Amino acid sequence: MLIRFKSGTEESRIHEFKNRIQGLGHESFYEADSSCLAVPTLKTKELMLQDKEVQMLESAEDPVEPYHLVSNRFRTRQNLDFGTHLFQKPDDFLIIAGPCSVETEEQMELIASAVKQSGQRFLRGGAYKPRTSPYSFQGLEDLGLKLIREAADRHGLLVVSEIMDPRDLDQFLSFVDVIQIGTRNMMNYRLLKEVGKSKKPVLLKRGMSATLEEWLLSAEYIASEGNSNIILCERGIRSFDASTRNVLDLACIPRLKQMTWLPVIIDPSHGTGYSSLVPSMAMASLAAGARGLLIEVHPDPKKALSDGQQALTIPQYLELVPRLKAIQSVLYNT
Repeated sequence: MLIRFKSGTEESRIHEFKNRIQGLGHESFYEADSSCLAVPTLKTKELMLQDKEVQMLESAEDPVEPYHLVSNRFRTRQNLDFGTHLFQKPDDFLIIAGPCSVETEEQMELIASAVKQSGQRFLRGGAYKPRTSPYSFQGLEDLGLKLIREAADRHGLLVVSEIMDPRDLDQFLSFVDVIQIGTRNMMNYRLLKEVGKSKKPVLLKRGMSATLEEWLLSAEYIASEGNSNIILCERGIRSFDASTRNVLDLACIPRLKQMTWLPVIIDPSHGTGYSSLVPSMAMASLAAGARGLLIEVHPDPKKALSDGQQALTIPQYLELVPRLKAIQSVLYNT
């Protein structure tokens, strides 16, 4: 159930009402900006209001959607807290760039320098790698986190890296600014809960076969633990067609805008599997309304220890960023 309070209702009265609902055994979540209280386990027909409470309420409804906290009905603003706020303006746009895997100090220094040169703030890189084959490169683990953190700090960048196991969370809290949940772990509910408790910003990738509703319910797991700093990342879904690595679902961008207040970014690297296709799909993503991109970049993709075929070279990346900025300026008249 979603309860909306009348404008001007005192916060103390709202919290008194919230505490009464929780005393009945129903967890509730309050969003001050929209004066809305979400009570996911309570239906309107079960709500017994006191006379003084009736005067406070503007509306009470049972959403059709199974998610509450990430719904547009509950909240509308997108600004997220990454130390400084993001997505406060319609034209706020971020690019997260870096290699599939952290490999060496030199590699990370070259990429971090390029990210800084391009005017972007986020450096990505995998230290713990979820690989299909147990014989593939699994990542440098703790050393990888240390290398990407040091490279980012030298250039004043924020670190994005993927976590696979809740037992590694303390290490990630020390080294990472944004925790990435990969496609294989989108339904790892214990991991989602633990990351939600951490309050660290989360980049949640769509499962390779997940519906939009399933994806949003995974985000709901994180939000229900108190962490609403969530970015959704579309990275392509599986199909019968092997001509690209995945099918990049750009239609999800406008559709999700109808469903959730969470910002959506696109990963054209995994979405296509070919570096030659990344620029076109990156620009198409921006035109479709994406709030950002996750792009793989490597100094020498042919020597990459993982996914080199989908990584841009540093010159290719530096050439692409101004083109994206030009499209952004046209779209938003900036």
